[in-house]
Formats: sequence, structure tokens, C-alpha cells
Amino acid sequence: MVGKTRDRIVVESEKVGQPAREGDILEVIVAPYGTHYRVLWDDGHESTLWPTAGSARVIPAPKRRAK
Repeated sequence: MVGKTRDRIVVESEKVGQPAREGDILEVIVAPYGTHYRVLWDDGHESTLWPTAGSARVIPAPKRRAK
């Protein structure tokens, strides 16, 4: 699944017993060599993530209600 702006992204830890890292997708960057994301992590840090196969899970943002 390709993430969209405002979706959540979860990256599982490679170390046993360490919590997953979660954040909000701020920007989706599509390039010839793959899609990557600018993410604001729950700890307040911001970084660019190039997920590899199976390394990240995208949780869609809740749908907005029509006014």
C-alpha cells in the first residue's frame, strides 16, 4: 500500500523487545527509484523514510466528513 499525506506509518523495530516507531506522513515523494516519505515521528523528530519491502505499515487517515 502506498501512503498518502496525513496517513500514519508504522515501522517495526529490528530489535526484539523494542517498540515500533510511528509517525504521520507529511509528504509523499515519488521518484524513479521508488517512493519515500517525509515523516513527523511521534517523538517530535522529522526524517525521510525509504521503506523496503515489508518494513513499514501504512494506516490510512480517517475519512473526513462532508460538511
